[in-house]
Parts: sequence; structure tokens; C-alpha cells
Amino acid sequence: MNTDKESIAELVSPSLHHLGVELVDVHWSGKGRGAVLRLVIDRAGGVSLDDCERVSNAVSAVLDAYDPIDASYRLEVSSPGAERPLRTLDEWRGSLGRRVNVRLHDGDAERVVEGRLVAVSDSQVQVEVRDRRGVRPEDLQLDLVSAARVVVDI
Repeated sequence: MNTDKESIAELVSPSLHHLGVELVDVHWSGKGRGAVLRLVIDRAGGVSLDDCERVSNAVSAVLDAYDPIDASYRLEVSSPGAERPLRTLDEWRGSLGRRVNVRLHDGDAERVVEGRLVAVSDSQVQVEVRDRRGVRPEDLQLDLVSAARVVVDI
């Protein structure tokens, strides 16, 4: 069974590019009849149900033609969601101006910073943090980030 995420991503990416969507992640879970191949997609302006349906149809055709997985599985296509994780520099850059929640590890210490993402470089991000003293910028080293996500502003 070839459930290698990179191989699947490489196989389906041209179709996704043609549809104007980006492959964010590939998940394979379960075994036997409960196996699921989940593709997480995104596009500028967000993902609609129509986008998910178009991608599902296109990817199903590609996977049926190349048959890279020798087991039965269910294909699911979804968006990253409102509180999407931030893992790559492109994801960070695409979230400029949005509220983010960043979990940092430095040795045994852990802390969480939440605020508006105002700058991204190759090695750090700057988050505008609001506290009792007012608004201040805080530079965060990306190599210390253990998890980060966009936060929904309500």
C-alpha cells in the first residue's frame, strides 16, 4: 500500500493547481474498511463546498487512473478551517494582519503569545501584543515555535 503523503501530493498537485487551489496537507488514517485519505486544500478568499466537490471529483479520477493505493479507502476533501495551523513561511505570510496564537518552547519553559501578526521574515515573526501597558510589538523566533494557529476574531 503506497500511502506515502509526498507521493500522493505529487500525484494530485497538478490537478489542484489547475483548479486554482493549493494542497495544504495530506492525512492518511485508519486501516481496512475505515481507512481515510484526507486532503486539506486552501485558496485565496477561502474554500467553498463547491471547491471541495470539484477537487474530490478531479482527485478521484487521478487516483483511479494511477491506482497508487492498493487498499479500499474513503476520500475526504476539506478546508484548513477558521483556526488553521501555521506551519510554513507561506502560511505565516498569508496570515499577516490576522490574530495568531503562538506556543513557544525555550528549554523547559513554555509560553503562549497571542496578538496581531504584523511581520514575517525567514527566521522570526512579529506579533503586536495588547496588554495592560498598551500595544507593543514582540519578536518571536520561528525555531522556538512549537505550535501556531490563526485565531478567529469575534
